[in-house]
Amino acid sequence: MELWYALVSLLPFEWAQPDTMYFMKHALLAVLVISPLFGILSTMVVHSRMSFFSDALGHSAFTGMAIGAICGFNEPTWAAVIFALLFALLFNLVRRRSALASDTVIGVFSSTAVALGIFLSTLGGRSFTKFNNLLIGDILSVEPAKIGLLALILLLVVLLWAVSFNQLMLSAVHPALADSRGVKVFWQETVFSMAIAVVVTLSMTWVGLLVINSLLVLPGAAARNIARNMWQYHLLSLVGAVAAGVAGLMTSYYIGASAGAAITLYLAGWFLVTFLLRKKG
Repeated sequence: MELWYALVSLLPFEWAQPDTMYFMKHALLAVLVISPLFGILSTMVVHSRMSFFSDALGHSAFTGMAIGAICGFNEPTWAAVIFALLFALLFNLVRRRSALASDTVIGVFSSTAVALGIFLSTLGGRSFTKFNNLLIGDILSVEPAKIGLLALILLLVVLLWAVSFNQLMLSAVHPALADSRGVKVFWQETVFSMAIAVVVTLSMTWVGLLVINSLLVLPGAAARNIARNMWQYHLLSLVGAVAAGVAGLMTSYYIGASAGAAITLYLAGWFLVTFLLRKKG
């Protein structure tokens, strides 16, 4: 972290001065790690038409937090990660073996996860207020150890993209054709779903459950408006996510607003710009 502190001290901000406001320096590093993750995953979420699925994963992560708290875990986040992974696996199994449309299956899982989370968090007369921070998030509370974990996940996601990008895209566009060419569509979808589950769960406490789905949809949706090829699509999604992440953090610091909400509003503005610039065909 010392190298990061030295680099940040070169920035022209009062909080960037040496030996001051480490929480802001940690938050900036977290944004620079989290936003590329959302930018990369967003392209597949939009391409696969799974925007509601990512929202359902957020609800499952909340339920996992409630389970972890009831079980007395010192760090309920890990219970949330495990529950979200099981949720993603079960969802893919049901979707694969059911004749129901994907949005119907997502609705079933999402509503069940929300109800179970609220039930468990209020069981025995417990107060729901201790979970309020999950709804809004607090990026300034991020710890260096969690940033390192997210950086590792970012590396794994990039490796996943490099190894199986073509298979993922083919599975998303035409599952039957992918099957005929020997692509294991179920496992491709499952690995991708689990990657989203881990990212959503780990970043939920900093970004906020209420807006986390927008961070998985808006970067890819904005990029798709103006991208002319797949390379541009991914690059614009990544750049848009990072730019909005940094701008949102700065805005939240100087005016005292939620960082997750500020980032989302910047992404919404970016979507509007790209929508107006799109080629009308």
